[in-house]
Amino acid sequence: MTNLKGRLVLLLSGPNLNLLGVREPAIYGADTLEDHVAAASKAAAQLGLEVEHHQSNSEGALIDHVHEARGRAAAIVINPGALTHYGWSLHDALRAFEGPIVELHLSNPDAREPWRRTSVITPVATGCITGFGGHGYRLAMDAVAHLLRTG
Repeated sequence: MTNLKGRLVLLLSGPNLNLLGVREPAIYGADTLEDHVAAASKAAAQLGLEVEHHQSNSEGALIDHVHEARGRAAAIVINPGALTHYGWSLHDALRAFEGPIVELHLSNPDAREPWRRTSVITPVATGCITGFGGHGYRLAMDAVAHLLRTG
């Protein structure tokens, strides 16, 4: 198997993101998670990167994917969903990851309810992309490519 360390991006989607396209489309848009993953994968391929995507409604499963990415993936892009606000064990797993981490949100949490304005993921993220809807997935791949080029 080819070593993907330099070009593999782990894309993680948290709880309820499997409902994108039908859940609160006025906030999250009409595109499905599959649409977003396809856009991210296309953008990544244009940048010489490869995307591996996993979605789970379970924090433990997401943590397992982060652990499995150590030493294998070059970067992680994560839309943690509601785990953004209370997923301390996910925070700890991401903290142990060696590469860039981009936190991604379709909406802008700072423009929403006060409880959404605190992220336990942000302190371990290299950067955050919020409020750009589906375009954020392409922006995240651009950010990862930049981070990997500049070290």
